[in-house]
Amino acid sequence: MPLRPSLLLLIVLLTLPGCFTNKQHQGERLYGLHCASCHGEQGQGIGQLVPPLAAADYLTRHADKLPCVIRHGLRGPIIVNGKDYNLQMLAVQDTTTHRDLSPAQVTNLLNFVESSWGNHPPPGGPRTIADIERQLAACGER
Repeated sequence: MPLRPSLLLLIVLLTLPGCFTNKQHQGERLYGLHCASCHGEQGQGIGQLVPPLAAADYLTRHADKLPCVIRHGLRGPIIVNGKDYNLQMLAVQDTTTHRDLSPAQVTNLLNFVESSWGNHPPPGGPRTIADIERQLAACGER
């Protein structure tokens, strides 16, 4: 017996969202894989050793440099929420390919961090891949 067009349409509409969710939570997964062991599951940091990402003023004050921090790491003293930190952060690399995260992955990771734990996206709204590519180019990448 052939399916009615309305039933077929309903099946398509119910399954269609699954086609687009592959990267929906990529930022959260990347954070859990690459960042949570130091910055904490809830972005709380580790005492005086590793700065928090939760409600961190550093994210707002250095929003344009964050893609470069992810790609190249960070060395030297920084101040987060009025506290000094001076521990090296390594660059974030894909654990499977041992390559830098793609601009899309950096975008998803930053959008997750900047919308979690009391943080807010930059004034222009969530980041786009084009924004990240521009910011990576400004820190010396092509």
